[in-house]
Amino acid sequence: MSDMRGTTICCVSRNGQTAIAGDGQVTLGDTVIKHGARKVRTIRDGAIVTGFAGSTADAMNLFERFEAKLDEHGGSLTRAAVALAKDWRTDRYLRKLEAMMIVADAERMLMISGNGDVLEPDGAVTAIGSGGAYARAAAIALSQHTKMSAEEVVREAMNIAANICIYTNTEIRVETVSGGQS
Repeated sequence: MSDMRGTTICCVSRNGQTAIAGDGQVTLGDTVIKHGARKVRTIRDGAIVTGFAGSTADAMNLFERFEAKLDEHGGSLTRAAVALAKDWRTDRYLRKLEAMMIVADAERMLMISGNGDVLEPDGAVTAIGSGGAYARAAAIALSQHTKMSAEEVVREAMNIAANICIYTNTEIRVETVSGGQS
């Protein structure tokens, strides 16, 4: 069976709003098998936005585990992310998961990887997945040279990435949370 690929997730925090966007394309080898996959969502009654890149089944598992970690750590985004990354790196089953996550609340955004990394970007932009570098570059430029909202920036950055990356489409879903970095 061929590798399943195809995701771009971009997160921007600007002027009190944090927005995360994901495309909908899923490919199997060189064939698009789904156009409208849902790769971003809100959790904790809309207080946290999340997005994943990688295997869909692995990502669903990580969403559930991350929510459980939030419950364990009183809703603390950072503590939950660190606990998940630790489990992900040390647990024999979790180590085999092929995915990355971006999680953000009103105060911070974090990228979580299976290598045990929990990274907070220097600026207010981060991105992951096949088209992540394209979306990140576009989002940085848009943030620096326009007055667009965080939601507008991620939408346009995702459209730019979709015009460059063959694993990214324009079926874009955006979720937001207010009160973020400027």
